[in-house]
Amino acid sequence: MTIDKKLENGCLTLTLEGRLDTATSPQLQDVLNPAFDESKEIILDFAGLAYVSSAGLRVLLMGQKTAQAKEVSMKLCNVSDDIMEVFEMTGFSDILTFCERRQ
Repeated sequence: MTIDKKLENGCLTLTLEGRLDTATSPQLQDVLNPAFDESKEIILDFAGLAYVSSAGLRVLLMGQKTAQAKEVSMKLCNVSDDIMEVFEMTGFSDILTFCERRQ
């Protein structure tokens, strides 16, 4: 997985590409944890993300809890239908915050 960081106007965008799984979830956690101290708004761009495993869900859940504790906005954008289905089946669609979906 690759993660591209872009800080613009106080908003940090993390663009993920590839698979968020057991092998790559520590990589996201290593980038996400310090991000909560860098910005008050974090966007996770999932446009290039093909898969999320339970290990990836754990990192996202920990990120959401940290965001709330530090009063940081964390949103997921460009989530594919397949990944959104995983979020809906696991109840994560009620926990995570999403950008508005384009029709």
